[in-house]
Amino acid sequence: MRQIILDTETTGLDWRNGDRVIEIGCVELIERNFSGRHFHAYINPERGIDAGALEVHGITEEFLADKPVFAGIVDDFENFVRGAELVIHNAAFDVGFLDHELALLKRPPLAELCAGVIDTLKMAREQNPGKPASLDALCKRHDVDSSRRNLHGALLDAEILAEVYLAMTRGQESLFMALDEAPDEIAEDAGHIDEQWPLIVLRASAEELAAHDAVLADIAKANKGLCLWLPRKESV
Repeated sequence: MRQIILDTETTGLDWRNGDRVIEIGCVELIERNFSGRHFHAYINPERGIDAGALEVHGITEEFLADKPVFAGIVDDFENFVRGAELVIHNAAFDVGFLDHELALLKRPPLAELCAGVIDTLKMAREQNPGKPASLDALCKRHDVDSSRRNLHGALLDAEILAEVYLAMTRGQESLFMALDEAPDEIAEDAGHIDEQWPLIVLRASAEELAAHDAVLADIAKANKGLCLWLPRKESV
């Protein structure tokens, strides 16, 4: 299982208004372990950067002036993510921007390039409805160190998100192992069906049945006659 934890920084909030990608950070996981491989690129957007976005990531137009345009890094980016499952926080935002950049170069979208996308924002909201689901909030919830995160940065945020994602999905590896082993175990058990002992049924005694009825009566009394385990009396 190959997964790529991905994050981007942009000139603004909406690619439909002409905003562009200025940084991509990717971290590779193989079988839920850090492989040590990553992809990182700063990109010249050939346009200005909104003041609000600058406050978030601190990446200036001057810094990006000598960086390659998206066309200059697209081959390396596609080669790194091809065939992998992407893990992204607020995936609609990053996928929308990257698909736009790819479309400008007449390249296929991420859906055709990658095996799928996991949105950790959606996952966090499903796991803890009504609770804060920002990356900082998830770091606190799952005891992930985010002290280096003074400003947003694509590679740093991807590294932190990888830790958060592993914490959010801890225990799944044992489930996958159990599913992988199940067919062999079932086949092994099937060969010994004739050797199993007959099932012995122990029926309740009269005293146990009476005690059971008394408990149900107490429940019905405490709930004004409502007890799920007693048959309802039909009204006439």
